[in-house]
Amino acid sequence: MLDIKLIQNEFDSVCEKLRKKKVSEETIENLRLISLELKAQRAILEPLQAEQNASSKLFGVWAKEGKDINELKAKLSANKEKISTVSKQVKELEEKLSNLALSVPNLPDDDVPSGKDENDNIEIKKVLTPPIFDFTPKEHWEISENQIDFERGVKLSKSRFSVLKNKAAKLERALINYMLDFNAKRGFNEVCVPYIVNRETLTGTGQLPKFEDDLFKIEGEDLFLIPTAEVPVTNLFRDEIILENELPIMMTSYTACFRKEAGSAGRDTRGMIRQHQFDKVELVCITKPSESEKIFDKMVECASDLLSSLGLAHRHLMLCGGDLGFGAAKTIDLEVWFPGQNRYREISSISNTRDFQARRAKIRYKDGKKNKLVNTLNGSSLAVGRTMIAIMENYQKADGSFDVPEVLKSYM
Repeated sequence: MLDIKLIQNEFDSVCEKLRKKKVSEETIENLRLISLELKAQRAILEPLQAEQNASSKLFGVWAKEGKDINELKAKLSANKEKISTVSKQVKELEEKLSNLALSVPNLPDDDVPSGKDENDNIEIKKVLTPPIFDFTPKEHWEISENQIDFERGVKLSKSRFSVLKNKAAKLERALINYMLDFNAKRGFNEVCVPYIVNRETLTGTGQLPKFEDDLFKIEGEDLFLIPTAEVPVTNLFRDEIILENELPIMMTSYTACFRKEAGSAGRDTRGMIRQHQFDKVELVCITKPSESEKIFDKMVECASDLLSSLGLAHRHLMLCGGDLGFGAAKTIDLEVWFPGQNRYREISSISNTRDFQARRAKIRYKDGKKNKLVNTLNGSSLAVGRTMIAIMENYQKADGSFDVPEVLKSYM
């Protein structure tokens, strides 16, 4: 959540950054009107409170001196009623502004490029060279016979579900273990978390209230299936104060993830690119603001090196303001090469949310005598299903079979 004081004290600069993130003018205007009204009511309240304090002190002095206090008493009583009325209005406006702020995205960092959508993202670099085939490479659904059963996935559930079999099932399990081991060697401690979380947890990381339509809710309970491990792992420290010497906290976690994909009708309807249920290994870091950028670079490097160890060509993209996620101040996407599709596709997003999630989830650290908000960061390392099908396409053979990277063979 944005800092309410920042919204009020630096309204124009905040609005410019929100426009960079394509926030509607209606939302910005609502922020402006509520902020101005709140500022006006506080301007009325503060002198009334100052006058009440001064008169209260005077009341005690007059009483000791035996002076007539009836007029002063009446004045205090009338002023108290005014304070009560205005205080109620201030409280209502503060609550109104806080509720609106819950649906307003994080501000982008200054170095985030302007842009409308994914077409305006900036390529930073390419890593490794895509393979060259002496035959026309196929897409993963064409080389996955007896490996991925899409029809039975639909029969068991509905579209955008699939069943893995034989080598594909083993490959997914191998990838999960390999990724966790790889991340552990880079200093990320493994945690295993619930797949079902409460409303407070999803509000803490920014999925609620804005994105409830994209979540699978448990009927009869105020509980939801997680869309990513970022949600429960970050919230492990919700409402807690961490000792400074315990930072940074670096974690990795494997979970299944569940998303309705409400806004993706007609997109990636074939194959495993966009599923309602998928596996992912996540990186989550909690750190001091002064170390935030260094940790961000470390997470990007870890995910990129993991792809390189699998021999998968990929590229780094800096997301523009219009493509930046709700909670992110900055994001670098890693896109892996799919030879069957002849294009790069997203396989990881590493985001720094600064203190946006920490303010919502009340995650602080003790800096001397003061409690300060931490910075939280998250990133895929990696989306397991997409990594699996990237291996199928990049390691495919002319006869329709596929090999696996050398580093995975012991895990198979």
